Amino acid sequence: MAKKKTIKIAKSKKTALVVGATGLVGKQVVERLLIHPAYAKIVVFGRKEMAFESPKLVEHIIDFEELEQHEKLFKGDDLFLCLGTTMKKAGTKRKFYQVDFVYNFNVAKIASANKVNQLFLVSSTGADEDSLLFYSRVKGALENAVQKLNFWSVHIARPSLLLGERAEKRFAERLATNLSRFLNFLPVELTEKFQPIEAATVAQALVTAAQKLDEGVHIYENDQLEKMTVSNFLK
Repeated sequence: MAKKKTIKIAKSKKTALVVGATGLVGKQVVERLLIHPAYAKIVVFGRKEMAFESPKLVEHIIDFEELEQHEKLFKGDDLFLCLGTTMKKAGTKRKFYQVDFVYNFNVAKIASANKVNQLFLVSSTGADEDSLLFYSRVKGALENAVQKLNFWSVHIARPSLLLGERAEKRFAERLATNLSRFLNFLPVELTEKFQPIEAATVAQALVTAAQKLDEGVHIYENDQLEKMTVSNFLK
C-alpha cells in the first residue's frame, strides 16, 4: 500500500459508496447499510435504478466507460466494490477483464484520490495473479492493485460460489449441489474454503468489518466470512 494517511476515521454519520449495488452481493450490502445506525447516507452507482426507497439512499446511473465525468460523486467514508460479471455474461476475456478489473480499479483509484478512507472489495476464492486460471488471475491482479492505493484500510472478501436470488438461480443451485457432493470427499479445511456461501453472509461480513476500524490490509477467506457473521450475531 502507499504511505498511510494521518486521519480521523469516522465511526458514525458515515457516507457509504456502493458500486455494483444491483448485483447479488451489492444488493445485500445496500439493504444492511440502509438500516445500520452508523450510516447517514448510502450512495449507489450502477446502470439501472434499485427497487429500494429510503431518505438515506442516493442513486447515480452512470456509464463506467466515462467515469471521469463522475469523479466528484465518489466522496464518502467507506467504499464497497461489489461490481462483477461472469465469463458467460461477458462473452469474451477482454470484456470480463474490462468489468472485473478496469471498472473496479478505476473506481477505487478515484475514491482514493477523493480521500475515501476504507475499501471493501468482493473478490473470489483462489484469487491469485499468478494462477493458471484467467478468472483467478484477474481477481488476484485487482486485489494487488487496490492494495497499492492510498486507502487507510483495505478489506478483501474471498467467497466461494455465491448463493442467493438471481437470474441464474437454477444453474447456481445445480452447481452448488454438485460442488457439495464433491466436497464431501475432501478434508474439512478444504471443504470450508470452497463450500458455497450465501451472498447475504458475505455482505454482512463486509458491513461488520467496516465498523471495526482496522487499519491496513485484511483478507477474509470463505470460512472466515461465515464465522464473522456468526460472531457478530452472538454479541
